[in-house]
Amino acid sequence: MSRPKQSLSQLFTSFGPGAMLDLPTRSVVVAGLDHWDGNKAAFKRIEEPRLTTLLQTVLSGTGRWDPAKPVQLRTPPIAQDNQNETDPASVAVRVFPTWFTCEGIAEDGAANARRRRLARWNELDASGGRKKFQRDDGKKVDVTPIRFVGACKKGHLQDIDWKWLVHRGEKCSEALWIEEQGTSADPSNIRIGCHCGRPSVSLADAFKPGFLGSCKGKRPWLDTEEPGCAEPLHFLSRSATNTYFPQAVTIISLPIHEDALSEAIRKHWSSLHSASDPNFIGVLKNVPEIGSMLAAYSNDEIYQRIVRMREAVVREAAQDPKMAEYDLLASGDRFIGTDAAEEPLFAETIDVADIDRCVTMDRKPLLDAVVAVHRLKAVTCLYGFTRLEPAPTLADEMLDEVQLAVDGAPLAEATDWLPAMEQTGEGVFFSVKPAAIREWLQRKPVAERGRILSRGAKSYENRHNVKQPFKGMPYILLHSLSHALMEEISLDCGYPLSSLKERVYAMTGNGSDRPDRFGILIYTASAGAQGTLGGLTEIAARIPRLIESSLDRLRLCSNDPVCADHDPSVPGDERSLIGAACHACALVPETSCENRNNFLDRSLLVDTVAGSDAHLWKSPGAAE
Repeated sequence: MSRPKQSLSQLFTSFGPGAMLDLPTRSVVVAGLDHWDGNKAAFKRIEEPRLTTLLQTVLSGTGRWDPAKPVQLRTPPIAQDNQNETDPASVAVRVFPTWFTCEGIAEDGAANARRRRLARWNELDASGGRKKFQRDDGKKVDVTPIRFVGACKKGHLQDIDWKWLVHRGEKCSEALWIEEQGTSADPSNIRIGCHCGRPSVSLADAFKPGFLGSCKGKRPWLDTEEPGCAEPLHFLSRSATNTYFPQAVTIISLPIHEDALSEAIRKHWSSLHSASDPNFIGVLKNVPEIGSMLAAYSNDEIYQRIVRMREAVVREAAQDPKMAEYDLLASGDRFIGTDAAEEPLFAETIDVADIDRCVTMDRKPLLDAVVAVHRLKAVTCLYGFTRLEPAPTLADEMLDEVQLAVDGAPLAEATDWLPAMEQTGEGVFFSVKPAAIREWLQRKPVAERGRILSRGAKSYENRHNVKQPFKGMPYILLHSLSHALMEEISLDCGYPLSSLKERVYAMTGNGSDRPDRFGILIYTASAGAQGTLGGLTEIAARIPRLIESSLDRLRLCSNDPVCADHDPSVPGDERSLIGAACHACALVPETSCENRNNFLDRSLLVDTVAGSDAHLWKSPGAAE
């Protein structure tokens, strides 16, 4: 029987270590990195010094990584088609939850209700390919994993103790049953009971604080537990979206023009960058693949070059990784990078005839430059995950202020590497004139709208007890434009919206030492491909017209006036991280958005029916 397969990107967005996954015969949890196939032929090492240094700096600073241990990036095990009998490279999984409902066993219950027996994994018959429950009469029946599990804010995950839930600590050896009424699958229509006759329990009560008891510190994806967890246990459906929020960071690989020695060192950076003296280089030269590339250089020469490269990488890691990307793309050079297959980035600054078509309310040009990115490589690394609430990620703040979630769950017992993937593709980048943004920020309606959006972010922090910094008005403005433009590009060039991704550059500087950087990169990339079809680079020359079209569509939403009048600062509002934005106008698939569809407000782009006067753009055809 062939093993179930997942795409590479799914391990970084939905089904990484600690995530639950439905298989044809059971539900499982993806095991920790310790249990992934470690055969050298099963994975590929990824060398990206900017990313590894960034991760080591931040993770070690929050106690989630040993500072003395270098971060290594590897691809997950990739199965290869082969004709031999050996098992393919794989990611290990474990059965979870371990409670099942027996499909063929009907119990006496209320009218119009379906009552079935509950059984544990160890009670199922092990013979045959699919485990079944054997009834008292010897007949075997199919089983289905129970839909509900328990989790806490620290990432722990466990089976709900159904025996304790019904008996509250009293011992009983009778079998449990589950009874469902109607077809809605709502917890209020589901009861758990016991054949001993004790009163059954409605799962509607499971949402009450403390009803499920406290967390036991269970980590079924790892080999150990964390006893003493004092967090309350939360009731979850195992297929709910809030059971798993991956913590991942993506950077765009930049071309580096260097000599043969630097290039050889960079290819083996994870092994060489921690060298403490020239003698260590001599030891590493005994590794065949390293020694063959460095044989022509002395140990001292190699060591001195490593020291200089290490200092340069550390300097880059001390700033937002987006800065280097923006500075290169917005450099104004006609050609950026080299048009060669092995190069990570090749782009071209193009002349756009109607670039002045996009203007502010004061009729001042807005766009600075447009760049067609013919080739790019994006590297994504998974470094943890959370449950119940998404945690701030590396994209949320500047590096010198970043706080990864303290309660982020580990990917392994003893992490010595992190899963990463390389994706290649194409894109289009444009920069925005900083003077236009600065003048817009000085307007009174913009300041008032900023106070409303900021109060919404603070309300979210207080309601969910998580750190969620306010991104600032320039970011919300450009992020909203990015979403509108992705929708327009999808309609224009045919790429599915879910295949597009964004990089929003909204970095406010402090003058000449650190200038303002405002721009947007929209790209498409996939793993295991050499590139895409060129649809995004083809539309680069039409970016001003596409922006105009996207803004015209945003003036009216099918959910107006409800959408346009939305006030995120209202206490208890479930959409407190967005302003005038909804699925009908500004929200995109979450795989396309770098900020989980948060910090959006189309009223900063165009004049909506609410008439806030905080918008920046003015269409060339709009009335004076």
